[in-house]
Amino acid sequence: MQETGLLAFHTKKGNIMTIPTRALGAYGPTVSAIGLGTLGMSDLYGPTDEAESIATIHEAIDSGITLLDTGDFYGSGHNEMLIARALRERNRDDVILSVKFGARRDPSGAFLPVPYDVTPEAVKDRLAYSLRRLNTDHIDIYRPSRLNPSIPVEDTIGALAEMQQAGHIRYIGLSEVGPEAIRRAASVTSICDLQIEYSLLSRGPENQIIPTLRELGIGLTAYGVLSRGLLSGHWSAARNLTNGDFRATSPRFQGENLHDNLRLVDALGRVAENLGATTAQVAIAWVASRGDDIVPLVGARRRDRLEESIGAARLQLSRDAIDAIEQAIPAGAAAGDRYAAPIMATLDSER
Repeated sequence: MQETGLLAFHTKKGNIMTIPTRALGAYGPTVSAIGLGTLGMSDLYGPTDEAESIATIHEAIDSGITLLDTGDFYGSGHNEMLIARALRERNRDDVILSVKFGARRDPSGAFLPVPYDVTPEAVKDRLAYSLRRLNTDHIDIYRPSRLNPSIPVEDTIGALAEMQQAGHIRYIGLSEVGPEAIRRAASVTSICDLQIEYSLLSRGPENQIIPTLRELGIGLTAYGVLSRGLLSGHWSAARNLTNGDFRATSPRFQGENLHDNLRLVDALGRVAENLGATTAQVAIAWVASRGDDIVPLVGARRRDRLEESIGAARLQLSRDAIDAIEQAIPAGAAAGDRYAAPIMATLDSER
């Protein structure tokens, strides 16, 4: 097996470190080869530390990460306000803000069991609140987080195109939709990228979705590249999940599923050791190796985890290394679905 090569990318640009960049499809912006997903700084993964979260966002920007991903429902608006506070000490023009909308929650934080609100009216209403919370005059990429089967995707995308023409958003994205919806959306206007879960444990997009994206010149931002921490190399079967951590109900973290999945991770760890990298770095680098049109999002909540993730951008995987990685975790080897059944039922991408 050949060793991974390390790419030299830490060159200064003013006070900002630069890392490799990629274009988000034929119609999107150029962004850092790794983006930062900020959900865990506000929601769903247990206790958070706001000061450390802001420090992590600062470190990401200073390291050359330009893509910050959020949702207006992350912490019921908390995450957008957190990002706004972090950007007070940085240049807004140094980042690409990607925002999802559509999910609805009650005052307790519970997600409402109703279809996603992606009507044309909701597009404009939710956008107005996000602009205010983020303290910005535009959002770079704006996307519905899910589809609502009773609302034609053309109606949602048409309203987004109006907001784009008015200058409130720069690019239009999609999230967790399948090939038919992708084509219908692209028939209305140019689509920047699709955001979808894609990892060594979630390879479903390879079958039809990624080929459709490439046919249409649409990029992919991959979330869940560490499968909610399973592929981090830091998870153990003895770990106790705190209140508010959604992994307590995630099928891949339950019983024998967890034990089976951790055996796969152990095998990946042995490959990573041979490559002189960490398990997480190899998992992230594998996603990045799937194509220059794919940008992995990492969900680091602390600076040390961020530093480890950024190291993945320096890994140049050989063909032998990729083969070893895929032998350690073959396609379809994951035990359990990526979400519980009620959530899986809402995913157009899984139909």
